[in-house]
Amino acid sequence: MFELSNVQEKARLIAVARGREKADAVIRGGRVVNVFTEEVYPADIALCGDRIAGIGSYESDEVIDASGLTLIPGLIDGHIHIESSLLTPAEFARAALPFGTTSVVIDPHEIANVVGAQGVRQMLAASAVQPVTFYVMIPSCVPASEFETSGGAITAADIASLALDPRALGLAEVMNYPGVLEADPETLLKISINPKKVTDGHAPGLTGRDLNAYVAAGMGSDHETVTVEEAVEKLRAGMRLMIREGSVAKNLDTFLPLVNRGNLDRLIFVTDDLLPSDILEKGHLDHLLRRAVAYGIDPIWAVKMATINPASYFDIRDIGALAPGFKADIVAVENLRDFKTRFVIHNGEMVYREGRILARKSMRRAFANDLFHTVRIAPLRLEDIRIPAKHGLCRVIEALPGRIVTDELLVNPATLLGWVVSDVHRDILKIVSVERHNATGRFAVGLITGFGLERGAIASSVAHDAHNIVAVGADDEDILTAINEVVKMQGGLVVSANGSVLESLPLPVAGLLSTQSARTVVAKLRKLEQAAAGLGVKIERPFMALSFMSLSVVPKLKLTDRGLVDVEAGEIVDLFEDATGWAASAAAR
Repeated sequence: MFELSNVQEKARLIAVARGREKADAVIRGGRVVNVFTEEVYPADIALCGDRIAGIGSYESDEVIDASGLTLIPGLIDGHIHIESSLLTPAEFARAALPFGTTSVVIDPHEIANVVGAQGVRQMLAASAVQPVTFYVMIPSCVPASEFETSGGAITAADIASLALDPRALGLAEVMNYPGVLEADPETLLKISINPKKVTDGHAPGLTGRDLNAYVAAGMGSDHETVTVEEAVEKLRAGMRLMIREGSVAKNLDTFLPLVNRGNLDRLIFVTDDLLPSDILEKGHLDHLLRRAVAYGIDPIWAVKMATINPASYFDIRDIGALAPGFKADIVAVENLRDFKTRFVIHNGEMVYREGRILARKSMRRAFANDLFHTVRIAPLRLEDIRIPAKHGLCRVIEALPGRIVTDELLVNPATLLGWVVSDVHRDILKIVSVERHNATGRFAVGLITGFGLERGAIASSVAHDAHNIVAVGADDEDILTAINEVVKMQGGLVVSANGSVLESLPLPVAGLLSTQSARTVVAKLRKLEQAAAGLGVKIERPFMALSFMSLSVVPKLKLTDRGLVDVEAGEIVDLFEDATGWAASAAAR
């Protein structure tokens, strides 16, 4: 049914575009970047309500001076989990807005793993009426795999219900690509719920006929591609390649050489997982634009990969360009090299200018009370996390710098009085995963290298994807101290040593998000990282790196509350290469 107000708005938009009525405001003096024709030219931009009425020469009683500035469409992040920023949607918007971000496509599968569909609805509510538009891709794989215990689940019925929200664009990354390839009925039902909407893929290393099958099932993009050869194959198969540059997973250097005229429209810049410190210190998508231009990519090409390309892929037809009828999401930058933002207009409203956020609409949205009480574990004792020594080599998770994939090492473990112990001289430490949703008492203990701790421990309730508690340490007592502090805070990050907590950051919203400002979170995060460095940690962004050590859908070796997971083999394996029974007992706990 047509609404009279919509007809009236359309009539006025036409009148302003034709110059028969004055615009609400005119941006004058700037140079407009046209992502359709790849031109830059001087022109006025006439605003009418939340829309661009026209590009050309217009009149208004309100003139916004853009002399000497370049005007680009508002930047769009095509794939991000804002839970990884540790910020609420309001605080994320406040942090990202000064860098020209006006839209983000979020996959809230982190909070969904904690509380299911309720978490997605809470995220939708908390992200409404912000000076950044939050679109949502509905989580497809909650829980992510059978090898971990989540607090919530997303069913096909949940997907059908959530798809009714106007900001829901489609189905988020289908990590269960084995389920797709084996035609698992529940998986196929999920990806068939709304075939007119896009479906994101997630298939690191998938090639050949299996890739053909995955794409044939409806996967439209991939952000987990590892090599250029793999990227070329996926592009040839019709997928969009999401070029990711986050706080840990960094693919920009690998894929920028791939960019050419033939594949440009199939490439999208995304950040996936981004810490608040990286946003405040480096920027958001503007950081990727600077990097791309410095590499030698045409500046307009770079802008397209962060504007019209994601908009076209997600079929959002009124953002991503500066053109008549498009939403007035406009960013004024000093030049197309540094992309330093001078002002941002979102939905026709000046929301940021010269260092100040001007949004008049409320940026505060509260989460439900039950999201603040999600960390529950059964009592954990010191003797529980001891590892009895057995014959044979031990499987050790190797954390790789700048990667969320891990490797597997086989080593002779250090032992003491019949127990396997952390070996700081070889950087082989204990890693512990504890179920924290339903106090089942399920936990697992393994070994890891790459963190560099010489003493103490670090722990977190942020552990992709099920978000159980994960801890790495050189000392069992410090591991237990850190875990118990996470529980006491109802979620958060902890550094401990000598039986005491050195630094902590509470994350009380589902054990994932802070209620504090971005600057406060960053200040506390810096203290945590400094404290961890003081204990010998050498890996970059240790808490972000730690959060991926339980990710049971990305190779090679990961630890969940159910045990040590060989992702490629698709099974729980024993800590000892030639032992039997330990893995089964861990899975049964």
